[in-house]
Amino acid sequence: MIDNSQLDKLDIKILDFLMHDAMMPYTDIAKKLFVSSGTIHVRMKKLMQLGIIKSANLHINPGKLGYDIVAFLGIYLEKSSLFDNVVSDLKDIPEITECYYLTGNYSMFVKLVCKDTLHLRNVLHDKIQPISGIDRTETFISLEESFNRPVKIELKKEEKKKEKA
Repeated sequence: MIDNSQLDKLDIKILDFLMHDAMMPYTDIAKKLFVSSGTIHVRMKKLMQLGIIKSANLHINPGKLGYDIVAFLGIYLEKSSLFDNVVSDLKDIPEITECYYLTGNYSMFVKLVCKDTLHLRNVLHDKIQPISGIDRTETFISLEESFNRPVKIELKKEEKKKEKA
């Protein structure tokens, strides 16, 4: 649920369209929602200023570009105070597409995309393992991405009541 009372039903519908197709023109969204294109532009600017929209990205199929291995890496840090330094070094590795700071067994979890197992091995051995502050890692190779979807956004209960009134 959104904790921000500055959103209404129209904002949610705009977000829903764009989360499913970030390339959808604002004019098409406006037609579908029976509002002007200017309204969509104003709402998008508001959503960006509120920090709700961080960016718009394409979701590509890496396998079609020769990147056949998707792996996840659990990283154990020597000390949690080294997190920022390790993240800074991980950002320099282009094969890493996502990075998370965690609770639980691992300190961090990253997603890597590589061409093949040799490429993965080289990234692990030559780029990740030497990073100061990393104690050890565990690698998980993905066999398939079953689904990848945007979060379903709903209005808070108070906002739903206002919309009905």
